[in-house]
Amino acid sequence: MNSFINVTSEIGKLKKVLLHRPGQEVENLVPEYLGRLLFDDIPYLKIARQEHDIFAQVLRENGVEVLYLEELAAESIEDENIKKEFIDEFLYESGITSEALKEALSDYLLSKTTRDMIDTVMAGVRKEEIKIKEAHSLSELMMDEYPFYLDPMPNLYFTRDPGASIGSGLTINRMRTEARRRETLFLKYIHKYHKFFKNTETPLWYDRTMPFAIEGGDELVLSDKVLAIGCSERTSAEAIEIVAKNLFDAGTSFEKILVFEIPKCRAFMHLDTVFTMVDYDKFTIHPGIEGPLSVYEITRGANNNLNFRHTTCSLEETLSKALNIPSVELIKCGGGDLIIAGREQWNDGSNTLAIAPGVVVTYERNYVTNEILDKKGIKVLSIPSSELSRGRGGPRCMSMPLERENLK
Repeated sequence: MNSFINVTSEIGKLKKVLLHRPGQEVENLVPEYLGRLLFDDIPYLKIARQEHDIFAQVLRENGVEVLYLEELAAESIEDENIKKEFIDEFLYESGITSEALKEALSDYLLSKTTRDMIDTVMAGVRKEEIKIKEAHSLSELMMDEYPFYLDPMPNLYFTRDPGASIGSGLTINRMRTEARRRETLFLKYIHKYHKFFKNTETPLWYDRTMPFAIEGGDELVLSDKVLAIGCSERTSAEAIEIVAKNLFDAGTSFEKILVFEIPKCRAFMHLDTVFTMVDYDKFTIHPGIEGPLSVYEITRGANNNLNFRHTTCSLEETLSKALNIPSVELIKCGGGDLIIAGREQWNDGSNTLAIAPGVVVTYERNYVTNEILDKKGIKVLSIPSSELSRGRGGPRCMSMPLERENLK
């Protein structure tokens, strides 16, 4: 059977993509709890939605079918038994241990239409929305001042991280932080129950129940033979090894996994915050990532084992060798200027989304980097981002490709 997924490069013409339109979860951000929810600022939802709609429209105008996470999730759990299964699992993973509170939340969610229920769990449930019939424990009587029973999920519009399309399969990831861990439940139920997947064979290269963290921003498909994964603040070496073994054991076309060891700090959160592929031989990069870099190669070994090799070399040398081309061009964010690069990197100047070879979506606010890309022959489709960028993620972060044309 065919797979619903086909992604064998970062730059093949984009055919299908998964987005999430920012919702009420963004309105539930308040200064006191920004750190808990991994935000530095509070986007203005009305404008963020307008900007996101422009992003989706640019994609459609360029032949991309746009699917929405919230719609697919709702379609996946329309069956009452599946809906109940989802709610039970969601409440468990939200740390709801009180039986009285679990019953109250379950009744509240089941009283809604399926789509409203999905929107509600994404937005979070405030304590004022729920009345517990009767307290059965001291902890229920002594509720703290935290305003939510179920935390909002404002990071959801960065659909890149909870999962990744690699070849004909998926990684459904285990997120590093507790704030984002429940996000992958939506992908689990879509993969398990949605009609797009029910009659197809879409393997999982990684499952969210595995104990090691990996996030989609660290997973880059350089070609149908080479995968790049960042070993970062959010992605562990153990998870990378599992993905490599599963890809090799399944007999996929992938021959090598390049593991980039990047600084474990917020500025270098994921591999795609420091470089993205924009054409056959061109990459946008954070000036601080040129090297020399510590890179590990994982290849197939004998008897289903893995071979490991460590090298220290420049990013340019690593990428040209991986792509089997004479050289690559590294286009520095902000032209390498210390001040401009710092400013535009903060607003994800290196986090571009290629929708075809040499055609990228960027934030218009990174105008210096955009002008440089244009002069290098890259077609730049820029979108407004005064509010979207407050979440610290760019166009690649906001999109999960499901299908790309294979490169010839």
